[in-house]
Amino acid sequence: MTESTTRGRARFGQVRHGRLTHKNPIAAFFKIVGIALAVVLISTTSVAAIAAHDVLSSKKPTVHLAQLPGHTSTPLPSAPAGQTVGEVNMLVIGTDTRSGQGVYANKGDIAASSGAGNNDVNILLHISSDHKSISVISIPRDLEVPMPACPNASGGTTSASSKDMINTALERGGNDQLGLQCAVLAVEKLTGVNIPYAASVTFEGTAAISTAVGGVTVCLATPVIDRNVIPVLNLKAGETSLVGAQALAFLRSRHGVGDGSDLGRISNQQVFMSALARQLVSSDTLTNPFKLYAIAKAAVSNSVTSDTLASPTSLLGILQAVKTVGLSNMVFLQYPTGADPVNANRVVPNAYAAQQLNSALQNDLPIQLTGGTGVGAEAPTGSTATPSATTAPTTPSSTATTPATTTPATTAPTTGSGATSTVTLPPTVTGQTAAEQTCTKGNN
Repeated sequence: MTESTTRGRARFGQVRHGRLTHKNPIAAFFKIVGIALAVVLISTTSVAAIAAHDVLSSKKPTVHLAQLPGHTSTPLPSAPAGQTVGEVNMLVIGTDTRSGQGVYANKGDIAASSGAGNNDVNILLHISSDHKSISVISIPRDLEVPMPACPNASGGTTSASSKDMINTALERGGNDQLGLQCAVLAVEKLTGVNIPYAASVTFEGTAAISTAVGGVTVCLATPVIDRNVIPVLNLKAGETSLVGAQALAFLRSRHGVGDGSDLGRISNQQVFMSALARQLVSSDTLTNPFKLYAIAKAAVSNSVTSDTLASPTSLLGILQAVKTVGLSNMVFLQYPTGADPVNANRVVPNAYAAQQLNSALQNDLPIQLTGGTGVGAEAPTGSTATPSATTAPTTPSSTATTPATTTPATTAPTTGSGATSTVTLPPTVTGQTAAEQTCTKGNN
């Protein structure tokens, strides 16, 4: 590691594992569903029109995203009723800032993270152009990657760095709006895809949205106990409904799930997100205007979004695209990583697996998992919830990689008009589909 790299890390206040007892997990999927659902309230009735106006008027100022060379920030096309948009790449981040966050803004936490905070949750949503598949990629906060130059709050530019934790992006921007731009640029550089849509959500936003949803029922394979979150978690094994602040604590929990790492927390979050997806599909939420209003209001009041998401018709287009994808074609996965050879508390991209995933995203191809659920989740007793393994290439060394441009390994194309190849990822890539019912594994 060079001296300049070390100075750069100090400058942006990298956070060590030892003090990350209150990190934000994810308001992410809530954001994907919540804000998009807002526009369903728009109808010919005056009541719905008033509700839609109230939701949209509560939005915070939007951000015009900076882009890497060759990329564009183009608004989604209008999507009248019955029509859908094409391919969508959206970055959703969860900020761990304690500024203005109520009970989460105690003295110790403010010292750990205030102002712009850190983007400790980074989720890339990819909706295929044919609306037959969705990939939800969780990018670990501890992932060390090259960081591109980005605009900052002082009116200048924060210089590029050869290697930094990806969760320094918000701080590199200096405020939540410019920080969101920095996060988009970092993920564009990592994956090689164009990301014209983005949003960030706060702690209070996550709690408020989970309340609006009415709670999410999750499965716990073992008890989950964590005294490092607010409120303290002491959950028994079995099914439990999580709502409000308790849902946020569950999503934030690191010490209480898996192996106590951020990677374990990601697989725990995927248990929650897949349960939420199943619940939304099976319940009347998507057709209940009162629930949609409450979810949308909670989401937009606690979010910063790109200006490409400002139009109600744009949001409607995303919603319509999401609704056409079945649960088995909605894949949640962790971005492929391996141990950082110079820092045991950090991870770097797994060169081969990351190349396969990046290329699949760049070529708009659906993906298939062959690995397990990750250390924070497992299949319910007596069931097989993990993806069926298929023949996959051998695992390469875990080293940093630039975005891939080579053609990924694919299965045989499906038959018929519009056939699409499926990219089979190696077993080192963990995750699950929304159709798979998995359980959180506690760190006891």
